[in-house]
Amino acid sequence: QRSSLIRDAAYSITQHIAFLVTAGSEAEAETLAKALAEEHLAACVNIISPIRSFYRWQVRIAEDREWLLVIKTQAAGFDALATRVHTLHSYEVPEVIALPILAGAQGCLAWIQQETRGQD
Repeated sequence: QRSSLIRDAAYSITQHIAFLVTAGSEAEAETLAKALAEEHLAACVNIISPIRSFYRWQVRIAEDREWLLVIKTQAAGFDALATRVHTLHSYEVPEVIALPILAGAQGCLAWIQQETRGQD
């Protein structure tokens, strides 16, 4: 089924990514989202809230309530976006993970390309 989706003329294979970042508060998530969109590092940032995270940190298991940002951008903009997240983020080691967008609607992908101009 996926291969038929990619062959459809309305969809195309991409060089775009969904970038994942967690934040420790809603206010921090909003600050990150607005800055990334205003600076054309992201076409769109969705904030999913709150989530519960369980992770290993400094030899123990920690549990926290966090806000997950799903950031749509071009793969070529990874370094600039990661640098900006590290600059703005309160965490010592913020989550900075990129997942490839394998295919998507051409209109949506063109919009991501347009809104993140200068990243290609």
